[in-house]
Amino acid sequence: MAQRKRRDERSNLITGQNGIPSFILESYRTLRTNITLSQVDEKIKSILITSTGPREGKSLTVSNLGATFAMAGNKVLLVDADLRRPTLHRFLSVPKDIGLTDYLVGEADFDTVICPTSMDSLFVIPCGTIPPNPAELLGSKKMRGFVEQCEGLFDYIIYDSPPIASISDASVLASMVSHVILIVRADGIDRNHIARAKEQLETVRAKILGVVLNDVNIEKHRYYYRYYYYYYDYDTDRQPQETESQS
Repeated sequence: MAQRKRRDERSNLITGQNGIPSFILESYRTLRTNITLSQVDEKIKSILITSTGPREGKSLTVSNLGATFAMAGNKVLLVDADLRRPTLHRFLSVPKDIGLTDYLVGEADFDTVICPTSMDSLFVIPCGTIPPNPAELLGSKKMRGFVEQCEGLFDYIIYDSPPIASISDASVLASMVSHVILIVRADGIDRNHIARAKEQLETVRAKILGVVLNDVNIEKHRYYYRYYYYYYDYDTDRQPQETESQS
């Protein structure tokens, strides 16, 4: 499989940084374990990561969940299916010039849109050229064929998508992949939004693996752990920024 060259930049993977407290790394490993243990009746191959709204940590979760699967010896592909405000290329430090949209419209071959990352068994397909018709591309027969092709080549495929509540893109994708995980930011929980998101996913018969509660402040034994996390503003075009926080 021919692949594009990786850029010589440090990726924003928490799992690849020194000095990150072990409990943060362990949270992603626990998520990976829970997903693995959920494979009782059928193999989980493709996972869509969505959220109830913007800025809830989808891309961060996609990147680091994919990294933990790769660390366990799996061949993993991350796909930026947010065709409106893509961010995954920033988190993985890969070129964004060509990607999923270019493949779907016939402007690029499958092999040429796959980018290696800083981890040998972790690959990413960026969004590529921003299209005028995201929902139509994601609902196309070629997209369905893309999903099936990826499942035959990788152990796990994890899709980053727009929020489920704002547009139809995530619902379209949820009907194609095997399972869905919903990201909810702890300090912005709205039960009504979560209920509506669940209803939307159930309408397309999506299999919901569960909910990830993100950005939780945890006090343990009266000690506070300091760590760095990366975030991206969904409503602007700001770069991921390194922010010091307490949990």
